[in-house]
Amino acid sequence: MLDKRNRSRIFRDRLESAIASAGSSRSALARDTGFDRSTLTQILNGDAPRLPNVHLAARCAEVLGVSADWLLGLSDRQERAVDILSASFEMQRATRTPADEFVQACHREAAGYKIRHVPTSIPDALKTESVLEYEYRAFLGKTPEQAIVAMRDRLDHVRAPGSDVEVCARLDILLDLAAGAGYWHGLAAEARREQLAHIARMARDFYPSLRLYLFDAKKVYSAPLAIFGPLLATVYVGQFYLVFRHRQQVIAFSQHFDELVRSAEVDARAVADFIEERFL
Repeated sequence: MLDKRNRSRIFRDRLESAIASAGSSRSALARDTGFDRSTLTQILNGDAPRLPNVHLAARCAEVLGVSADWLLGLSDRQERAVDILSASFEMQRATRTPADEFVQACHREAAGYKIRHVPTSIPDALKTESVLEYEYRAFLGKTPEQAIVAMRDRLDHVRAPGSDVEVCARLDILLDLAAGAGYWHGLAAEARREQLAHIARMARDFYPSLRLYLFDAKKVYSAPLAIFGPLLATVYVGQFYLVFRHRQQVIAFSQHFDELVRSAEVDARAVADFIEERFL
C-alpha cells in the first residue's frame, strides 16, 4: 500500500506529465479549473507531502482529459472510464468492398503480429475462384469478382515475409463440401474436389507460416472471429464486426482460440495428409 508521501509524489509527477501532454501550463490549468495558482503550486512544489482534495483532483482530471484514479495512483490506465469503454468495444459495419477495407486495416495495424482466425466456412485465402463464384453469385452487396479480389488480398498477407497465421476451421464444413451437402448443395463435384485439393496443397506449401486446424463443432463451438496480435479481436455477425480492443478482452478471445487448437481433431501438421487420404 502506498503511503501519503509516495502517493503525493505520484500525483505530482502524473499531473505534470498530463499538463505537458495537453500542451498546457500551471497558469492555464489554474484558470481552467477555477483554483488559485498558489494552491496548485503548493501541491506541485511543496516539500511536505500534500494530496489534493477530491474536488481538485476531479477538476484537474476533467480539464486535462485523464482519469482521476490515474492521477491519484489508483489506476495504471490514464484514460477516463468512458474513453476506455469506447476504445475497448465498437461496432464496425462490415462493408463489402473489393479489398474489404476494414479487415485490411486490421491487418495493417497488426503487421508483425500473429493473426488468428475462425472463418465462417473455408478461410477466404484458401478458396478457389470457382467456389467464390458459387458463393457470391446471388449474394447482395458483393459480386464474385469483388470476392476474388478480396481473396487475393488475404492470400498476399499469407505470402508476405514473416507472416504468422493460425486458422481453426470446422471439420463438418469439409465433410459437407466433400459430400455436396448443406451449404455446398448445388456446387459441382469437380469444383468441390478442386477446392479440397487446393486446401490440402496450400496447407502443405505454406506451413508453418499458415497453420490450419480442424475442430469438431459438436465438441467445441466458436463464432467467426479474428484476433490481430495483442491489439484487437473481431467477431463477425453478418452486417457488422464487433470490435474489441481492451487487453483483457483480447486475452479472453486468445484463450478461446487456444482451446480450439487444443481440441482440434486434425493438427495443422497433418491436415494436408488428412484431406488427401479422406477426400481425394
